Amino acid sequence: MMIDADFAYGNSLPGSSGVPLALALYADRPHLLGQLRDDAIAAGFQITDVGPVDSLLEAEERPLGELVLVDCPAPDAATLAALTRLDLRAAHSGTQLIVSTSVAALDDVFGCLDQSSPQLLVDPSRAEWVIALGRAMAGSAQLRLRELSEEDRLVLLRLTEQVGQIAQRLEKLEGPVRDFGPGDGDSAFRFESPRPAFASAESEDGSARLVRASRPPLPDPRLVRRIIRQRQLRARFFDGDLFGDPAWDMLLDLTAARAEHTRVSVTSLCIASGVPPTTALRWIGQMTDAGLLERVEDETDRRRAFIALTEKAADGMARYFAELGNQAARLV
Repeated sequence: MMIDADFAYGNSLPGSSGVPLALALYADRPHLLGQLRDDAIAAGFQITDVGPVDSLLEAEERPLGELVLVDCPAPDAATLAALTRLDLRAAHSGTQLIVSTSVAALDDVFGCLDQSSPQLLVDPSRAEWVIALGRAMAGSAQLRLRELSEEDRLVLLRLTEQVGQIAQRLEKLEGPVRDFGPGDGDSAFRFESPRPAFASAESEDGSARLVRASRPPLPDPRLVRRIIRQRQLRARFFDGDLFGDPAWDMLLDLTAARAEHTRVSVTSLCIASGVPPTTALRWIGQMTDAGLLERVEDETDRRRAFIALTEKAADGMARYFAELGNQAARLV
């Protein structure tokens, strides 16, 4: 699918004297190769090289452009060695790298890319690829920031907005129907008082018995998103390493997503954790083993998976927010 004409970016970035950014693309999956090529062309990149991942070895004889995309979900030893050399070359030349891989191969791939600060994607959707392209475009423009006129700055802003529009359109085409929760008239800070975990009920013979009370509803996702933003705001004033709490950050993100009836990819959850991808994946593994998270396969592509709260975790988060509301009510 090509991006619609009204979403095209033009032929070059601002400040680039009309010369489009050079992009090389390497992937073994033909459908992905074609899809990424179409999206890159629509974004205004000049494609300098396209081929399978093993052609990275041949590409070592040619100069790198501004951006290199590599998809390697199951890299072998030769590919990992090529990635290591590509990482070093990119670090010296200023080339931006976008590398996609799988959860199983993430540790190996991450270990090869410690010099160039690449964008590392895990089982990405098409929208996530487009967003990564947009970030690369913005990053290239920042390198030329002093050369930008006010008109160019406005063009760059428009480019950034269009990246978001494309991503939203792709998500609507590929993802499930989204339910955005309560209407605009509902309060974003409405809580319901929690019910006890067990309540007394009278049986037919008149004897009392204990029955588990129903779970309170999940909090309004707008409230959870606000809490997430407030937590992220701390890094503007203090060293972000002081507040590392990836498990809680992931639980908050997944709680909001569940209330919004949206799915969360492994890549998105790693970003939400606020820690390096390999660290985030270890937390995901531990929380899955603890029965808090579960992997949900993509019905349309079995190679991809999403992460969701288990019923146990959803129950705990619902009761936690309900108790917060109950305590807030007692303070009024």
